[in-house]
Order: sequence, then structure tokens, then C-alpha cells
Amino acid sequence: MAASNSWINQHIPDQHGRVVVVTGGNGGIGAIAAGALAARGASVVLACRDVARGESAAGTMTGDVRVLPLDLADLDSVRAFPERVGRLDVLVNNAGVMAVPQGTTKDGFELHLGTNFLGPFALTGLLLPQITQRVVTLSSVMHRRGRIDLDDLNWEQRRYARWGAYAQSKLADLMFARELQRRLAAQGSDVLSVAAHPGIAKTGLTTHTGSRVQGAVLSLSSRVAGHSAEMGALALLLAAAGPDVSPGGYYGPTGPGEVRGYPGPAASSTASHDEKISARLWERAEELTGVRYP
Repeated sequence: MAASNSWINQHIPDQHGRVVVVTGGNGGIGAIAAGALAARGASVVLACRDVARGESAAGTMTGDVRVLPLDLADLDSVRAFPERVGRLDVLVNNAGVMAVPQGTTKDGFELHLGTNFLGPFALTGLLLPQITQRVVTLSSVMHRRGRIDLDDLNWEQRRYARWGAYAQSKLADLMFARELQRRLAAQGSDVLSVAAHPGIAKTGLTTHTGSRVQGAVLSLSSRVAGHSAEMGALALLLAAAGPDVSPGGYYGPTGPGEVRGYPGPAASSTASHDEKISARLWERAEELTGVRYP
């Protein structure tokens, strides 16, 4: 942890005067990143489905931290959020689910797609008029195994595969981040859109798969091949507050396979650069969520 703190002090400038929203900031790398930003002076909003857990997490942080309710798997909750938060500088789309059993959100979307992609897509679109500096979206090394099936985004025709659904959602996140940057640039906006991934980090997500076997395998993988949640949070922090990030950039651990190590520019799949599919995915997301971007 000491090494992580040293990196933060060296690479993350003073954050006083910035308002930062971190979705899923009640645990894992979201809580670590939120706490670090607050300690550097930012006013941080933890946007959490479980407010009690959010308050508990906020109680461990130093600085200006408050908690607001947000459930990305419920578009009514997403639509209610902008009025609660007011002006903000940075939105960190961190919250998500990983390799959970087949299920749907309140609005009937496949659970990974709805929580990891459509919810953040809608939230970003609704908050965009209030955002002054940066949008950060969390992807994953698993995006490389993803395939966007525009005719069956919700896995209604294909045989359900939890890892395939997760990988599709994380590829969608990365494509969204890049498409958003293209659209912001076309409008002459100074707001940046960037993406990040934590590598293989030991977080609570490994216990939420609904399978003891899956959870055990993930936990073992994070211990053997990956790194701590504190280290995993650094790429998110770099994307959210680093002074030299590139518009549309993607950041993650720089060790072998990008599964561990200190953060820097990350590699991504050929599919993630497909602007034609990205534009069509954007259109589908607007249709499904009913959220039209300015």
C-alpha cells in the first residue's frame, strides 16, 4: 500500500475545487480511488446502490465525501440522479457486475449489458451538461474476448454464457468511451472521455458470481497472477486525475499481459477501434435507454 500511496502523491495533482462522482464507490477499486481523490482534496460523491454500505465506506475516508443513491440496473434511479448531484467535474463510471448468473435488470436488459454498459451510457448522457472536465469508463482485459452482437445484445437468441456476456459489456464500455470522445471533439467540447482497466485485482467482485467454484477460481487467479485492489485502482486514478491523459485514451497495468503493475497506456482489441460498429452500438443504446445525447 505504501508504494501505491507514493505513486498517487507523485502522479495525482492536488484535487481541491474538483467535484468527482464515483459509481460503485462503496467497495473495491472504486472505494480506493474515491478515498485517494478525497484525500487529495476533491469533493467526492459515492454513487451507490446500497447507501448503508456507501456511508460505511465514506466513514473510512478523509476529506469531503458524501453518498447518493444510484442503481445502474434501474433507469428510473439513473434518471433521478442528476438533480441530486448538481455541478461536477469528473464522472467515474466504475460500478459493475462480473460473471454473474443469467438475469435481467429492472428494465429487462441482460444483467451485464444493463449494469455495465446501458446504465453508465444513460447516466453519462444525462449528466453530460453538468460535467466540466472528464468522463472515465471502466473496461477490462476481458474486452479482448468480447463480441458485439447488435442483433442479440441481450442474449435472447444465443445460449447464455456469463463470461461472454461480461466480455461483450466491457468491449461495449471501451467502444463507448472512444465514441464519446469522437462526439465531444466534433462538438468542440473540452470534456475528455477516457477508459481504464484494473488488470486482475483482488476485489469483492470475485465473491458475487453466484458460484463458489467461479469465485474460488477468480480469487486464486487474483492472488497468483494479479495484484491488490490498491494497485488495481491506480489506472482508474490515472484516468480520472492524471494531468497527461490523452483524449480517448485507455489505461491499465503495464506488467506482462497487463494483469498487474503500475499504470500506463493499455493495449486494446481491433474490435474496440471499429468506428462503424461503435456508432451503431451508440444508436442501439439510445433506443434501448431512451436517453439521447445533447
